[in-house]
Amino acid sequence: MTGGAGLARNDRACEPASVAPNPVTAPPDRASSDRPLRGEPVAREVFTGLPGRYDRLAYLLSLGQDRRWRRAVVARTAAGSPGLVLDVATGPAGIALAVADATGANVAGVDLNEPMLRAGLPRIRRPLPRGQVRVAVGRADQLPFGDATFDAVTFSYLLRYVDDPAATVAEMARCVRPGGTLACLEFSVPPQPVWRAAWWCYTRIALPVLGGLTGGPAWYRVGRFLGPSISEHYRKHPLAWHVAAWEAAGLTEVRTQFMSVGGGLVMWGRKGSAS
Repeated sequence: MTGGAGLARNDRACEPASVAPNPVTAPPDRASSDRPLRGEPVAREVFTGLPGRYDRLAYLLSLGQDRRWRRAVVARTAAGSPGLVLDVATGPAGIALAVADATGANVAGVDLNEPMLRAGLPRIRRPLPRGQVRVAVGRADQLPFGDATFDAVTFSYLLRYVDDPAATVAEMARCVRPGGTLACLEFSVPPQPVWRAAWWCYTRIALPVLGGLTGGPAWYRVGRFLGPSISEHYRKHPLAWHVAAWEAAGLTEVRTQFMSVGGGLVMWGRKGSAS
């Protein structure tokens, strides 16, 4: 993810350290780099012009199941009663806001795409019944936070866009306190052949057409991109690889749950105790 000016509830540049009450400090040896990730130009190009409609896009791609998937991630995160949470690839802060509401935690959200963050600012600015959310531009492979800072870290729809998914998982795990939770939501490929065939037809044929009809050329491009990118990711990194990467990063009790016959995947695990 790309470093840059942060965003706050007041729409001005700020540091992620503004998340209260526990101060979050950026160690000097982890300054953000200007080096682009392989997936970064793709993510910027494909999602240009879509920030205000991102939630609708996720709803469309998941056949209306995205909100249920998000609730599953929030439930796994809330089970640990966190007080301070980091949400990576937060987009318009949908999961960050849901975590704050469910747990009363203070949540820091970071994302590559500044327009996507700005699209979430109207909701962040509203008085929240519980917790507090702050967002800033940041990259997942060089998070500007100290080791073991957060009680939980969440991320969504991220690993297809990074150069080294295992290293990115390890970087996020680094920021979790021992005993804390790492949880994520990703699109997936259904494991059963019949559902996999139906998913292929939907993502390759129906989704681009629906995108074009409802959102114009930009959504048509996204519809054409997403299905092949998901398939390619799991060809290179099957589910067993993901579990192994989490365990190598220091996560224990790693669990997976397919959502909606395998169109979505929720993963969670607990950070092991420091040796």
